[in-house]
Amino acid sequence: MQKNEDSAPARHDLLVVGSANADLVVGVDRRPGPGETVLGSDLVVHPGGKGANQAVAAARLGARTALLARVGDDAHGRLLRASQQEAGVDTGGVLVGGAPTGVALITVDPSGDNSIVVSPGANARLTPGDIKAAAPLLASARVVSVQLEIPLDTVAETARSLAPGARLVLNPSPPAPLPDEVLAACDPLVVNEHEARFILGEGAGSTPESWARGLTALGPRSVVITLGADGALVSDTRGGDPVRVPSPRVDAVDTTGAGDAFTAALAWRLGLGEDLTEAAGYAVRVGAAAVTKEGAQASFPTAEEVAAL
Repeated sequence: MQKNEDSAPARHDLLVVGSANADLVVGVDRRPGPGETVLGSDLVVHPGGKGANQAVAAARLGARTALLARVGDDAHGRLLRASQQEAGVDTGGVLVGGAPTGVALITVDPSGDNSIVVSPGANARLTPGDIKAAAPLLASARVVSVQLEIPLDTVAETARSLAPGARLVLNPSPPAPLPDEVLAACDPLVVNEHEARFILGEGAGSTPESWARGLTALGPRSVVITLGADGALVSDTRGGDPVRVPSPRVDAVDTTGAGDAFTAALAWRLGLGEDLTEAAGYAVRVGAAAVTKEGAQASFPTAEEVAAL
């Protein structure tokens, strides 16, 4: 079964092409060893997935946002579509069917450490053909944001399908080798330290500035490196040295989803015409606001909450 929920799309500030997962979370006193069974807390189910997270984060800030994703024809899929619609996301690009909805099975111990097993499910069935079929949706977007929780050939097709003048924002998470054509389309490539080191390998260097120089040499038009509580560093091949963007100081409660909130805010502000440094300055404030609350989508701030920082 396959269906598309809406008719012709309206103009969008941001189109997110990516994953939608149900996060199934159980608290445990300790994680089980091989062959062992342990008792845990009541199961809690949260809407998640990097694509779905980014779409909700942007919409909550006020962006006209659409999501192109695939979910199963099941309860988890209905939960995910409902969470998007509640946030104001256009779900006309959310395809249904082909496999069960993707899930993340998460156990959390008392210290907060977790173990995660992800079953991609329908996310792995989001195909290049789906991207081609969504041409009107892609034509409607000023900025398209993608991640790597969907097939890499689907990401590549997204890069090839951008509307004239549109920007591609890529967060390569989970990290994987990237084709040259995808790197060349990134404007920006958004990475954390782990992702930067993965892409650059042994010659990565020891500072964000060295990572930025190495990454820009690979072909993206611009690079943003997230630095947690230290904010971000931006590097634009159009000219100028890498620039540090500080973050406001906050009392962090839970960093889950903060990177998704940052990337969504960055992509939206770029689509409004802000330059990279200005957009990153706003995005670090969004990320800082997100870590002051527990959870992923539940922690994403409104524009008013960001302004109050």
